[in-house]
Amino acid sequence: MHFDEDGSTTWSVAELSSHLTRLLAGAFPDDVWVSGQIRNLNRSNNGHVYFNLAEPSPGDQQPQAQLSVTLLAPEKEQVNKQLVRAGGTVRMTDGIEVRICGRIRWYGPRGTLQLRMHAIDPAFTLGRLQEDRDRLLAELKADGSLERNGRLRLPLLPLRVGLITSRGSAAHADVLSELNSSGIGFEVLFSDARTQGLDSPESVARALKLLGARDLDVILLIRGGGSKTDLASFDSEMIARAIADCPVPVFSGIGHEVDRSIADEVAHSAHKTPTAAARAVVEHVLGFGRAVDSKAQRLHQDVTRVTRLAHQRLEDRSVRTSRSAATALVRAQRSTNEVIAALRRASSLRMNTAQQRLATKEARINAHDPALALARGWSITTTAAGKVLRDPADAPAGTELVTRLSGGTVRSTVTANYTDTTNNPDTKTEEPRNG
Repeated sequence: MHFDEDGSTTWSVAELSSHLTRLLAGAFPDDVWVSGQIRNLNRSNNGHVYFNLAEPSPGDQQPQAQLSVTLLAPEKEQVNKQLVRAGGTVRMTDGIEVRICGRIRWYGPRGTLQLRMHAIDPAFTLGRLQEDRDRLLAELKADGSLERNGRLRLPLLPLRVGLITSRGSAAHADVLSELNSSGIGFEVLFSDARTQGLDSPESVARALKLLGARDLDVILLIRGGGSKTDLASFDSEMIARAIADCPVPVFSGIGHEVDRSIADEVAHSAHKTPTAAARAVVEHVLGFGRAVDSKAQRLHQDVTRVTRLAHQRLEDRSVRTSRSAATALVRAQRSTNEVIAALRRASSLRMNTAQQRLATKEARINAHDPALALARGWSITTTAAGKVLRDPADAPAGTELVTRLSGGTVRSTVTANYTDTTNNPDTKTEEPRNG
C-alpha cells in the first residue's frame, strides 16, 4: 500500500486481499451456522464439493442472496459420517434446504467470499421437508386434490401405457422389462423427465401434462430409490397438482418400499417400487383375463348343470308319461271292454226283440198268404193286365180274365156281367187252358 501525491491510498490486489482476509477473520473468528438452499452443486474429481447456498426461492427464480460454499475432501468425510449417523436420509443435492457450519473466509486466488464448510445438521433438513410436506398435504386435502386422480376409472384392459422417468435409468429398464416379459401387447409411450434436482418438479409436471393429453389408459410415474432428499421433488406442490389434474389414472412407483411421497398420496394408486407399479398394470390385465375365463367356466358349468337337469326332468316326465299312458291305456281297454260287453248285451236284446217281432210279422204274413187261401178252395181272379178283380163292374164283357187256383190258373173271357151271378143262368166261361 502506498500514498499518492493527492493524499489518496492505492492498494495492490494482494494487499487488499490480505486486508479482507484479516478483517473477515476478525469479524467472524468462530464457526457460523448458515441455512439456505443448495444450488449449482458440483463434485470435483479431487473430492472437493462446491455449491452456492442461496436464500430459498422457486427453482426458476434468481435468489435474493447467495453465498459460495466450499467443502474440501477432508471435511467432506466428516460431513458424510454425520449424514450416515442420521440414517442416510439426507443427501446434499440441488434444491435441498440445509443448515451447515463453517468459517467465513476470503479466497484470494479467486477473489471470492467463501464459507468453508465442515459440518451439517441433518435434522434441520428433515424437519423442513416434513413441515413442507404436512402443509402441502393439508392444502391438497382441503381443496379435494388428494383424491381427484384416484376417482378416475381404470379401463378393464389398460394396454396403452404412458411412462415418465429418466431415460436410461435403472427404473426405466426395470419397468420396460416387466411389461415386455408379461407377453401382453402393451403400447408404451415414454416421456423423459428429470426426477431429481431443482428443475425436477417442472420437468415431471410438463411430462404429465403432455401424456395426459394423449389417448392413454394409465400413466406410470416412477423413480428408483434414494435418500429422502433425492426424492424430495416428489413432495413438491407442482408435481402433486399435476397428478391431481391429470385426466389419466397415474400409478406411482417412487423409491424403495419404505418411501412414501406426496406424489404417492395424490396418485390413483401407489406402489412400493417401479417394478411393482408395472406389475400392477400387468396383474390388472391378467386379472381381467382370469375373470373372463372364470365366468366362461361358470357359464359352461351352469349350462352343463341346466342341461343335465333338463335331461333328468325330461326323463322323469317321460317315465311319468309312460306310466300315465299305460294307466290310461288300461283304463281305456277296460272301458272299451265294458262298452263292447254292453253293446253285445244291447245287440242281443235288440236281436231277440227283432226276431220276436219278425216271427210275429211272419205269422201275420203267413196268415194272409194267398197260397193258404187257395189251398182252402179260394181263387184269385185278375185281368190279363194283373189287376185284381173285386167288382163285376171292373170286368165288362169281352174282358180276358186270369183265375188262380190252388192247382193252377184258368183263363176265360167275360161274355156277360151280372152283379149277382147266382141268378144268371147264362153265365159262360171258357175251358181251362194250360196254366
